[in-house]
Amino acid sequence: MFIDRARIKVTAGAGGNGCCSFRREKYVPLGGPNGGDGGKGGDVYFVANARLTSMLDLAHHAHLKAERGEHGQGSDCHGKTGADALVPVPLGTIIRDLRSDEILADLIEEGPRFLAARGGRGGRGNARFMSGTNRAPHFAELGEPGEEREYLLELKVIAEVGIVGLPNAGKSTLLAAISAARPKIDAYPFTTLSPNLGVVQLSDYRTLTVADIPGIIEGAAEGKGLGHDFLRHIERTQVLLFLIDLGDPDPAKTLETLEDELTRHSAAFRDRPRVFALNKADIPENRERFNSLARAFDHPFLISAATGEGVHALLEHLWGIVDKVRREGDAVAIPTVEREYTYEAPFTIQAVGRTFRIKGRRVEQVVRMTNFDNEYAVRHLQDTLKRMGVFKALKRMGADEGQIIAIGDVELEYRPD
Repeated sequence: MFIDRARIKVTAGAGGNGCCSFRREKYVPLGGPNGGDGGKGGDVYFVANARLTSMLDLAHHAHLKAERGEHGQGSDCHGKTGADALVPVPLGTIIRDLRSDEILADLIEEGPRFLAARGGRGGRGNARFMSGTNRAPHFAELGEPGEEREYLLELKVIAEVGIVGLPNAGKSTLLAAISAARPKIDAYPFTTLSPNLGVVQLSDYRTLTVADIPGIIEGAAEGKGLGHDFLRHIERTQVLLFLIDLGDPDPAKTLETLEDELTRHSAAFRDRPRVFALNKADIPENRERFNSLARAFDHPFLISAATGEGVHALLEHLWGIVDKVRREGDAVAIPTVEREYTYEAPFTIQAVGRTFRIKGRRVEQVVRMTNFDNEYAVRHLQDTLKRMGVFKALKRMGADEGQIIAIGDVELEYRPD
């Protein structure tokens, strides 16, 4: 089954908790704190993999998780970092944020990876908080929860040549004849339901990557038939091969229909190199029509995908165009993902009725990593917020004692100095 879209939820691993421990050895009084740090949680990455051609596996594993970090232990033993989750995706996968629909990455080469969710930071053990004024800290940090995000993955097949034609024009037969691809071929009254990709081996170690795009019908750009489901798969191709059935009642009208649907889907197709091939020359009636029909096309090739007639010359011609595009660097431009980075304030405060809501990555992080069942940890949180200037900002905004301060999922009571 060919699946080219998948909605994925990813959860990075949580950080391990820090340990609150003290050194206790015979004849060693006041040994001091020796609690180790928790390990960092594992990250989740999307990794481009050339061996994949579909998102079938992802469709059945819609929630992916990384391993959490191990907790710290006594004797300054730090927890182990959680293992990353590497999620393989096919080449040509576009990664979009589910909520904003923003394109975050376009994986077109094997190897590059996209950080989908960052693992939580491990909590610090009590040994980290020892100071000249606090020789025996009785608290440690909790591990930070891992990020949780949702993405929409969309696959666009990467091929140098895209075969375009109406249903039953012989696209699958041609692909099977020139490559090791084995699409289903029969006298179906309907079109192929998924694109097929094949690698064509020519002499002198030359190769071409060819895609058989499911048949386009009139109105496809408006969503009829398969609609946009597979039109997008030819957006990356460098050359368009129009395959026309010689037995078609009006081949010129067929070409006009195909051109119209392509340009309505994307204006980028207007300048794409085109090659025309009139197929099924093995039928005598079709062969007799070639000379009269050829005038409607730009130097068409007479071929028979079933017998191989004219196919070699067609492939050599396609190779010449693709090779020229490669050497001149005029390959189809794939839009690069550009992101604008601006200064972000450490925190923001918004008054909502009698409640003050504080937002900020660092502020929310220290709150998530605080153990509110430990009074020493709560005091440390208060000192941290004070050093960050949160209390001064609340005072300037007119906060009164006892008002609710909301940070993330936690609500606190404001106690001024």
